[in-house]
Amino acid sequence: MERFGHAKVFIAQTKTACYKLVLKLKKNYKMPHLFSPLTIRGTEFKNRIAVSPMCQYSSTDGFANNWHLVHLGSMAAGGAALVMTEATAVSPEGRISPGDLGIWKDEHIAELEKITTFIHEHGAIPGIQLAHAGRKASHEVPWTGGKQIPLLAGGWQTVAPSAIAFTDAEEKPLELDEQGIAKVIEDFKQATFRAIKAGFKVIELHAAHGYLINEFLSPLSNQRTDEYGGSFENRIRLLLEITDSVREAWPAENPLFVRISATDWTPGGWTGEDSVKLAGILKDRGIDLVDCSTGGNVAGAKIPVEPGYQVQFAESVRKETGILTGAVGMITEPKQADNIIQNGQADMVLLAREMLRDPHFALRAAHVLGHEAKWPLQYERAKW
Repeated sequence: MERFGHAKVFIAQTKTACYKLVLKLKKNYKMPHLFSPLTIRGTEFKNRIAVSPMCQYSSTDGFANNWHLVHLGSMAAGGAALVMTEATAVSPEGRISPGDLGIWKDEHIAELEKITTFIHEHGAIPGIQLAHAGRKASHEVPWTGGKQIPLLAGGWQTVAPSAIAFTDAEEKPLELDEQGIAKVIEDFKQATFRAIKAGFKVIELHAAHGYLINEFLSPLSNQRTDEYGGSFENRIRLLLEITDSVREAWPAENPLFVRISATDWTPGGWTGEDSVKLAGILKDRGIDLVDCSTGGNVAGAKIPVEPGYQVQFAESVRKETGILTGAVGMITEPKQADNIIQNGQADMVLLAREMLRDPHFALRAAHVLGHEAKWPLQYERAKW
């Protein structure tokens, strides 16, 4: 009997020691910066990990389908705080390819709503990137060559700020007139109304990668002599007018982002200094976060690609203007992502290719960084 008494004492002492250890660990626990919540307007993001827009070229007539549901849904189940669609065309002529996702007609809403519902159900925020491809429209999907589809071969008329082709091998775009510009602005506004009905809570305006808005921003692709060309103030006019139009239609409690190409990586083009100046203006126009990518407007630009090579632009925009920023570009490791947030270089990290390789990156990052993340109940038995 005495042995049992000693055993009970030992068990009690062990429990007490374990309890004290747990309390000590909790007291000393510091949440990884990557997993600190972020509130923007009326929306709380459970962590700082976002799924960057990634074209899937898998639509017919702009409609979302099961591929998009599984593709985006897996990343919501994988723990990302924000899951954004690919560049979603605001008009048929704004598509990069015939396979682009679209939101130019009301019939697109129902399939998109299935996706936003699933994303919501798994604790993530659904976002949509609204886009117009400009002179880079009317191309084949990448796996069939990605070349421009000429008008005579079933393509469609491309438009741009100036009649300058992206490459010498492509047909020149049509220079947008006043009526055409007004239509683009209205297309973005109507797409916003549809995004609301579809259940999206974040909109990102695509002003990067050589697509229409980026073409207006850069002096290399915008050689207009009217109020939309020439000076910095004129070249940013279209983006500001789209921003005002979308912000007017978009609920005040919902965040509005802009993705920019922070530099053309080409002499005489758009620069990092231009990006800082623009970001300060956008902050005053109701933009909540600037997503800082680079390049895409100049064919053959020499880009110094390496891990985190674009983070410097998110950092400078954030520090110079005080606006929230998103960092993108070869962010692949949990500690790397955590350091970006910890060092104040950006407020969110947006992952693309790494999410394709690992849709559950956020859950893996939580494990690596020692954070207890919530797993889908169906996956609990596989937890670390």
